[in-house]
Amino acid sequence: MAESSPTSTKARKTKRKSIEDYPPTMSSSSGPLTEELQCSICLDVFTDPVSTPCGHNFCKTCLNKCWDNSQTCNCPYCKETFKIRPDLKINTTLRELVDHYKKKSPEKKLEVLCDFCEERKQKALKSCLVCQSSYCETHLYPHLKVAGLKKHKLINPVRNLEDYICQKHERPLELFCRDDQTCVCPMCAVKDHKNHNTVPIEEESEEKKTQLMKTQKDVQQMIQDRIKKIQEVKHSAEVRKRNTEKEKAARVELFTDLIRSIERCQTELLEMMEEQQKAAEKQEEELIEELEQEITELKMRNTELEQLSHTEDHLHLLQIYSSLCSSRNTRNWSEISVKTDESQETLRRALTQLQDTLQEKLTLTDLKRMQQYEVDVTLDPDTAHPNLILSDDRKQVRCGDKRQKLPDNPERFDRYSNVLGKEGFSSGRFYFEVQVKEKTDWTLGVASEFIDRKGEITLRPSDGFWTVVLRNGNEYEAFADSLVSLCVRVKPQRVGVFVDYEEGLVSFYNVESSSHIYSYTGQSFTGKLYPFFSPELNYGGKNSTPLIITPVHHNK
Repeated sequence: MAESSPTSTKARKTKRKSIEDYPPTMSSSSGPLTEELQCSICLDVFTDPVSTPCGHNFCKTCLNKCWDNSQTCNCPYCKETFKIRPDLKINTTLRELVDHYKKKSPEKKLEVLCDFCEERKQKALKSCLVCQSSYCETHLYPHLKVAGLKKHKLINPVRNLEDYICQKHERPLELFCRDDQTCVCPMCAVKDHKNHNTVPIEEESEEKKTQLMKTQKDVQQMIQDRIKKIQEVKHSAEVRKRNTEKEKAARVELFTDLIRSIERCQTELLEMMEEQQKAAEKQEEELIEELEQEITELKMRNTELEQLSHTEDHLHLLQIYSSLCSSRNTRNWSEISVKTDESQETLRRALTQLQDTLQEKLTLTDLKRMQQYEVDVTLDPDTAHPNLILSDDRKQVRCGDKRQKLPDNPERFDRYSNVLGKEGFSSGRFYFEVQVKEKTDWTLGVASEFIDRKGEITLRPSDGFWTVVLRNGNEYEAFADSLVSLCVRVKPQRVGVFVDYEEGLVSFYNVESSSHIYSYTGQSFTGKLYPFFSPELNYGGKNSTPLIITPVHHNK
C-alpha cells in the first residue's frame, strides 16, 4: 500500500582551448608532415579541407576533380557511395588547424636532382640506398635492367640519403627494432640487436599507418565533436538572444501598464481628494453661516435682557421673564467638529488598491515570462509507485487502492505514492503546469536524480526535493530547512512550476490568479532535476481526482 508523502534540498568549469594551444606539429614516422592534416588524394597538406558525410577529409579541389571524372560519387578513402552528390562546405575548424600548422612549420619543397647528369641536372626519379645516389629516368635505367643492380633498395627521391643509411655499417636501414623502437640495418640486427624483435621497415610502417589512421579517425571525431559543440553554443546564443528580446518586450509592456495604472490611479485619487476638499469647504461654509446666524440671534436676546434688567415696568418684566430665561433651541457646538479622518482613510484605501494593482501586474508579468520556458513533461512509469495509475498518454496520475504487480526496479518508489517526469534537466530554465482541481491533497515540485526511492524519505532540499504540498483541503506548506506554512488567498486550480538551474531558483504560482505561492532561492543543484508529482492517497474517494499535466494557456 502506498503511503502519503512525508511532511518534513557543481558546476564543472572547462577551459576552451584556442588554436594556439595545439602544438605546431604532431610528429609521425613519416616526418613533420602529419597524416592527420594530409589529403589522401594529393598526399599534401589540406587546401580548403572539406568533409564527406562519412567523416573523411580531402582538399576541396581534389575531391571535386575526383568526382568530376567519375560517374558515381564515392569516398576515395572508404569507398562509401553517395546517391546524391554532397554539397561540400569548407571545414573551418580543420582549415584553422592547417593554417596554424603551415605558420609553425612552413613546407620547403626542394626538388631532388640526378647526381649523374653532367650538364643540365634532371629531376631525380628514384634514390638508391645502396649506391647512396639519386637518378633521373635515364640514369636509373641500369638499376632496372642489370641483375646485380636490380637487387638494390630504391626509394622515392630524397635529399638526405644519409638519414636512410646506417652510419655504423653503411648499410640501408631496412629493419625496425620494436624493442628499442629504432630503425636498424641487417648488420645491426645480427650484432647490436641480436634476439630483439625486428621486422621489415615496410611492415612496421604499415602498422604505424594503421595506428595513424585510427588516430586520424579520432582527430576527425574530435573535430566533428567540436563543430557540433560550436553549433550548440551558437544555438544557445540564439535562444538566449531571443529570450532576452522577449523579456525586454515583456518588461517594456509591464512598465507601460504600470505607468498607465499609476496615472489612472493618480487621476482618480486627485479627483477624489478634490471632491472631498469641496465637500469639506461646503460643510465649513454651512457651519459658519449657521454659527453667524445664532450669534445674531444671541446678540438680539442679549440686548433685550440688558433693557429689561433696567426696566421700571415690573408687570411687563414678570410677563416675559419666563420666555426670556427659558432654553432656546440652539445646537451644542462642543460636539461639532470638522472631520478629516474620512479623507485620510479614503486616501489610504486608494494607495493600498494602487499597491495591490502594481503587485498583481508584476506577478502576472513574471508568470508570462516564465511560461516562455514551457517544456513537454510526461510521467515515467518506471518510477511510479505500484499503487499509482497513469493515463495512456502519461499526462495524468491518480492513486488506486490496489497494488499492481510491477518490477521492483531501482528507479521505482516503493513506499510513497510518488512518480517522476520522464525527462530531466541539468541546465537552463524550464516551466510546466499541473491541474490540481478538486483535490484535497497533493505534492508538486522537482527532485534530484540522486534522491532515495526506497523506504522512508523526507521532502527537504537537503535530501533533493523542492516541493509545495496541500494537506486536508486547505493547508499549504513548503519544506525548506523547516516547515513553512503558506498563506494562499485563492485556492489554486492549476499550479505552475518554474526552475532556473543556474540561479538555483524553484518557484510556484497560482496560474488562474497570477499570484506567487512560494520560491526556493539560492539553491545549489547537482545532476539532473526531474519534475516530481504525488497525487497522495485517495482517502476513500475523497481525493481520487488525478493530477493532470496541462498545456500552458498564456495569460494576456
